Amino acid sequence: MSDASTPRFLQGRFPFEGVGFDALSVIDDSLSLTVPAGSTIQAVYFRGGNSSDELITVALMHDGKPVRYFSIGARAGTHVALRLVEDFREGAELGLAITAPEGASGTVIIDLGLVEF
Repeated sequence: MSDASTPRFLQGRFPFEGVGFDALSVIDDSLSLTVPAGSTIQAVYFRGGNSSDELITVALMHDGKPVRYFSIGARAGTHVALRLVEDFREGAELGLAITAPEGASGTVIIDLGLVEF
């Protein structure tokens, strides 16, 4: 493993429709990443925005299981610093999913900053 690091981002603007807080739904396939061989990735920050009138939650998924939850208030945003929370090793599958009240709809803005080293 080299001493160099490379920033990675999972980001974008995505429509959503809530199916209930008991169900996690993949937001978009573009919000996924497989940690390359010989690398480790750390999440550095999460920023999110929610255009709906309801509280929503975005989950950071690791190998299909939620490891961090980020609640975003109605018509609000959030910023969470994540430095040194955990390492994701080579081969790990990372992604983002959403949970929202049934019938809630809107747009979620996602910006997950990662560093690969």
